[in-house]
Parts: sequence; structure tokens; C-alpha cells
Amino acid sequence: MIKLSRFFQHLVLYSFLIGLVFGLGFLLNFHMRNDSFSPQLFRLSSPPSLSPQLQPTQPEKIVLVKETVVPEPEKVIMHNMTEEEELMWRATKVQEMPSTVKRKKVAFMFLTRGKLPLAKLWEKFFNGHHGLFSVYIHTGDLSYVDDDIPETSPFFRRRIPSKEVEWGMVSMVDAERRLLANALLDAANQRFVLLSEADIPLFHFSTIYSYLINSQHSFVDLYDLPGPAGRGRYNRRMSPVITRNQWRKGSQWFEIDREIAFAVVSDNTYFPLFKKHCRWGCYAEHYLPTFVHIMFSGKNANRSLTWADWSRRGPHPRKYTRRSVRAELLTKLRNKEGCLYNGKDSNKCYLFARKFDDSCIDMLIHFAGRIMGF
Repeated sequence: MIKLSRFFQHLVLYSFLIGLVFGLGFLLNFHMRNDSFSPQLFRLSSPPSLSPQLQPTQPEKIVLVKETVVPEPEKVIMHNMTEEEELMWRATKVQEMPSTVKRKKVAFMFLTRGKLPLAKLWEKFFNGHHGLFSVYIHTGDLSYVDDDIPETSPFFRRRIPSKEVEWGMVSMVDAERRLLANALLDAANQRFVLLSEADIPLFHFSTIYSYLINSQHSFVDLYDLPGPAGRGRYNRRMSPVITRNQWRKGSQWFEIDREIAFAVVSDNTYFPLFKKHCRWGCYAEHYLPTFVHIMFSGKNANRSLTWADWSRRGPHPRKYTRRSVRAELLTKLRNKEGCLYNGKDSNKCYLFARKFDDSCIDMLIHFAGRIMGF
């Protein structure tokens, strides 16, 4: 009995000691938790900023090299700006860059009222010659929408930011300069052709391309015309910068090289005089002929490459309809003689012709393969 009593005494004592230990541990743990989250001991704050010398470096990107490298698609070079000054400035900066052109291109610039009724003929003409030409379209009718042009067409998304154009006014020359500035953004463009929606090519693409790229001259029609339709449009307030003897007239449809195109876009001397003093009807027919006569007379062939029938009196040349398109007409236009090419007699005096309306498209496509070579 005595041993059993002592056993219970020891059991109670051990239980008390164990409870005491657990109690002290609980109190100690509670006290430490409160201190560890005390605002005075541990405050949440952002780490100090590193000095520039200690800024962490970005981890290097891992580049996976594939066996087959797919080339990027050809870049479409065209401005999307609305400010004329910035466009002209960008065009001049491209001109100043060293040339790294491997394949020269011809810029076909279409100055149109709206749609291109002869687009199918031109698509046939351009087919198979990707990389040798660029297309730019300026549309005077701002309400015209070209959403119906298929992606496979060379005219797809080639419309530049345009403004309204009024025939015989300075807005037409503004549009021409806008087209040139856009085309100059592509350093590969070396020759620049101005066309309308009523123009057609008379030869295969390769023939026209070779003719332009290998020419030693530009082709701006200009002449001195007495009378009210010529010298009569001169304003003496342009003197002494432009004199009456320097005043010229000619067709607005031109073909020029990159040097002249750059000079036209950069012109801050002659064009402002035209805008200020030139009266109605004298802009497109006089500005470029006068400018080229003054600045580049030695580089110009003094003729246009675009044929038009002016045998009928009036402000516009003859317009051809479906009934007018015959094999004899196209053959005759292709074999016009009496001109020089690089100093030698040539029977290829015209590469393009106008004016053909939309009713001609089927007949023109019919003769394209038989006569014009495409």
C-alpha cells in the first residue's frame, strides 16, 4: 500500500511538471510571436533603390537557331502621314542616304479621279515582274473606297494619303509632288512615271523597264509657246527668279530619274512662286516644264513618253472608246518614229498612250497578247 501510494504521488508530481513545462512553452511562444510582428522591430518597406552602377542586368534571351531560315516578306514602303512638310522631309533624307540598291525599280504613279477602270490590263502587264516596280495611287475623289481590290493585285493597298484635286489648279501639282515624295521613300525606285487612270502600256513590261532604266535622259515635254495659252500665262511678278524667256509649257505626264524627282520634292524656290503668282490653268502644264528647263535642260529629252491625240481642238485630247480600239491603232502607236533614244534614232517614241475609257478594257486585254506582248 505504501509503494502504491508513493507511485501515485510520483505520477501526480510528474504530471504537474509536464503541465508546467507545456504552460511555460505556450507563454514563451506567445510572447515571441507578438515581438516578431511589432512595428518597431520589423517594418514593411520597399528596398532602397540601387545606384546606376548597381542596376540589375536583364537576363540574356535565348535565341533558337533553326536550320531553315524563312525570309521576311518584302517591306511595303509608303508613308502614312498627313503633314506635307514631314513627308517631303523624309523623302529628302532617303535621298541623302548612301545607295545600297541591288535591283533598280520603276515607280508607276497613278494620278486618278477615283477607281482604275483599266486595272485588269495593268495587272496583266505587271504579272511576273515582282520586285522591279512599285505602284502608287493618288485619288482626287476622297469619297472613293478601294475595298474591292483583291490582295493579289499590284494595286492592293497602294493608295497614298490623298487630297482633293481640281483640274487646272495648284492642287494637281501638289498631288504630283505627293506621289513623288512617297515613291522617293523607297531607295530602289530610280525612275518615276506619272500616269492617269486612262493610260495604257504599249509594250511588254521588260521592254518598258529596259527603256527607262537604261536611258541617259528624263522625258519631260517642254516648249516655248507664244500667245495667251503659253507665254500669256507668265506673271512678271515671278521675275527675276523666273524670266519670260525661261517660261515653258508641256504635257503634265512625265518620266524622270531620281535626281530630278528629288529636286522637285525639295524645290523651295520655284514652286512657291507658282503657288503665289500663277493664274488659273497654268500649273500642271507649266511648273515642271519650266523647272526642268531651268535646272536640268541637259538631262531632258524634251518629249513625253505618253502619246495623246490632240488633233481635235479643245482643252482635252481625244478619248477612245471600245469601237476605236483596233489592231491598226495600237500597231501605229507602237511604231511612231522621229525621236532619239540615247542619241540614236529610234522607232519607239512612246511607251504609253491615252485616253481610253472603261469600255475599252475587253478589247485592250484581247490585243495585249497579240500586239503588245503581254
